[in-house]
Amino acid sequence: MSTKRVAVFRKEHFNAAHRLHNPNWSDEKNVRVYGKCNNPTFHGHNYELIVQVIGELDSETGYVIDMKVLSDIIKTEILDRFDHRNLNLDTEEFKDLNPSAENIAIVIYDILRNKLNPNLDIKIRLYETERNFVEYPVG
Repeated sequence: MSTKRVAVFRKEHFNAAHRLHNPNWSDEKNVRVYGKCNNPTFHGHNYELIVQVIGELDSETGYVIDMKVLSDIIKTEILDRFDHRNLNLDTEEFKDLNPSAENIAIVIYDILRNKLNPNLDIKIRLYETERNFVEYPVG
């Protein structure tokens, strides 16, 4: 009998402020490229985070991962770190990294990847708005 791989999803929410800005560019270029997202007094988003975990079912539990454990890891490692924070000013992860949705998704992936069983594959989907979202990794 072949092992079956299953994907499970956990959806979470956090609010954070940020400013997209490249310090190597002129103010004019930053405004041209980032528009309102370059506001010097920052702006915020209500982020929706979906963590997909893919793996083989545990023969004893029938789970890919215990969803309560996954929820606790996301709360401790992501929500407690980023919720109601200014990503540029309040977090080490974005001290020198532009907090675009793409970079936020990669940072979240890297944090969670280190906390989950290496036999599990993970994918991050991060909604910055209802219509704009990113996924990492792809391919």
